[in-house]
Amino acid sequence: MKEYEIVHEIFNKCSGNQMRDVFVEEREVEDPEAYVLSRHADKDIVLTKDVLADGTILIDLDLSGSRQRYSFTEI
Repeated sequence: MKEYEIVHEIFNKCSGNQMRDVFVEEREVEDPEAYVLSRHADKDIVLTKDVLADGTILIDLDLSGSRQRYSFTEI
């Protein structure tokens, strides 16, 4: 199991407010995609996953119009 710094961003839907909620934690995770899906198991999810050149895993979510992003950077 790998240890990651996980950054969870919740984007604001209001066009006049560009601020977003940002949560940071360190956690051991076996499968980042499964971790994200388990956190939002009760919602209808459209998920997009990208891996950057430095190994950071980005998982973007559309939760019925609400946009969120998880970034997993291995520690």
